[in-house]
Amino acid sequence: MAATNDAPAAPAGVTYYKRQRFPDHHHPLLPGLPDHVAHLCLSRVPPSTLFNVCRSWRQLIYSPSFPSFLSLYTLLLPKNFPDRTQYLDSGCFFSYDPVSCDWQQLPIPPDLCLLHRHPSFLSRDLSVQSISTAAGSLVLLAATAEHFLPALPRPLVFNPISRKWTFGPQLAAPRRWCAAGESGGVIYVASGMGSYYNSRIARSVEKWDRMNGDNWEMLGEMRNGNFCREGTELVSWKGRLWMVNVKGSGPKEGVGYDAVNDDWVEMPAGMICGWKGPAATMDGETLYVLDEEEGVLRKYDDGIWVDVWGEERLKRANQMAAGGGRVCVVCTGGEILVVDVAAAEIRTWVVETPPGYRAMSVHVLPRMTEPEPEIEFG
Repeated sequence: MAATNDAPAAPAGVTYYKRQRFPDHHHPLLPGLPDHVAHLCLSRVPPSTLFNVCRSWRQLIYSPSFPSFLSLYTLLLPKNFPDRTQYLDSGCFFSYDPVSCDWQQLPIPPDLCLLHRHPSFLSRDLSVQSISTAAGSLVLLAATAEHFLPALPRPLVFNPISRKWTFGPQLAAPRRWCAAGESGGVIYVASGMGSYYNSRIARSVEKWDRMNGDNWEMLGEMRNGNFCREGTELVSWKGRLWMVNVKGSGPKEGVGYDAVNDDWVEMPAGMICGWKGPAATMDGETLYVLDEEEGVLRKYDDGIWVDVWGEERLKRANQMAAGGGRVCVVCTGGEILVVDVAAAEIRTWVVETPPGYRAMSVHVLPRMTEPEPEIEFG
């Protein structure tokens, strides 16, 4: 199935990133003050307050020079596909703006045609693996293409500030069903498989240091090839990258990667016993795992798992992300449950997806900037 360059129709409740334009009649941000001084004053005001005051302030909070606020970035899928073999195209990436409460489609990336479901895998989604980086980018690293080939020989990187997609360097071993993550500005992929199982790929690890190089570098091999059964998180926590070989609450193996010594260590028994679902860290310091069987969000603290929040909607959750003091969970129905773990008293709310659509994954990243103004005449 070939992808097309034409932008697909936006789902109901979703807008393309094109706001109404007005003639370029300049009005000062704060009467009596130069704009650069007014900018400094307004940058101390919450964006949600500025958004509700006037058009010039709304435009200001989306300008590249204004401090970014955090938004949700998701892969949205139709709830009902017409065919048994299901593909995703380039138009499935969206952002939810918590200030305007709008869903907006990301600029269309280069042609993608990703296999999402296939009759050979009953009731199972084929993973599309993406990560959010500390520098504020969304990176697509691994997925499945037609004939079960790796779909991404090079990662695709989206920058919310420039609003552009770019390709990263060629992977030494393009893969799917791997572990993917970032630590210290370096992106890692581990294990996985190509079009078929290969023990060399299943034990391999690559890194891409975006600041100091434009190539993937092969690292020391993993101790075994048991981590290529499905796509999993490579979670950065306190200087190491941690992963398990299978999702869910069943028996599993767990390991940690020491980037300084290029070596793998066994996951502590106390950690692996509580790793029963999706995992994420807050700024690399606080590790959260969701027990998808019991519907309880927990954090790992001094060798023990501590309950943070529990409710029915968290059961069988698919994926989660953390940022800005909040944990965002993709629930089994495709809606996104936000848990404010930084509040003195835990607060939760649901971000509803557009009608007929469900979220497959979620990331927390800076908001997209506003495109350059269009000047109208006449």
